[in-house]
Amino acid sequence: MIRRSARGVRESMRYGLAFYELDGPLFALESGRRHMSLYVAEQDVVVKHKEALPGVNTVRSFVRFSDLNRLPLDVVEKIVRDSVAARRTRALQGTIPTQADLLKLWAIREEAAQVPVPATRAPAAPARSARAPAKAAASRNGSGARPAAKSAKPAPAARKSGARTAAATRAAGRGK
Repeated sequence: MIRRSARGVRESMRYGLAFYELDGPLFALESGRRHMSLYVAEQDVVVKHKEALPGVNTVRSFVRFSDLNRLPLDVVEKIVRDSVAARRTRALQGTIPTQADLLKLWAIREEAAQVPVPATRAPAAPARSARAPAKAAASRNGSGARPAAKSAKPAPAARKSGARTAAATRAAGRGK
């Protein structure tokens, strides 16, 4: 709704908040565990619409709501449009608040809202296989011969049916 109502805003993520910017931060959206908060940079606009919107904090210039279905979106849309108009006027006057000013207004501490630094992991050394020493020895002596294969085990179906493998039958015939 903000992108539709406020053409030209740019979206970004900082301090764990979604920022909408037009010549500096204009809105910030915070998602809490059981509520959402829409922070508005133009405090005069929030004061103007405080009677029409429940959950407004005019001192900190934000709207807190717990259910989007109960939020009067027409009033929020008016706040967004009026904020864009007020911001364009302030841009012409050269009195745009900085991000630090807005975080102070909204009572958001930079260090508390910082996004955690992603953890980096060092790559693990490749695991050595059991065949690696045999291959290394074969390449050293130049033979290139592969190590002898281990004795084959009977297939699972043969074990279940009681059938013997060819090698087991030959060994049984010799009396071993």
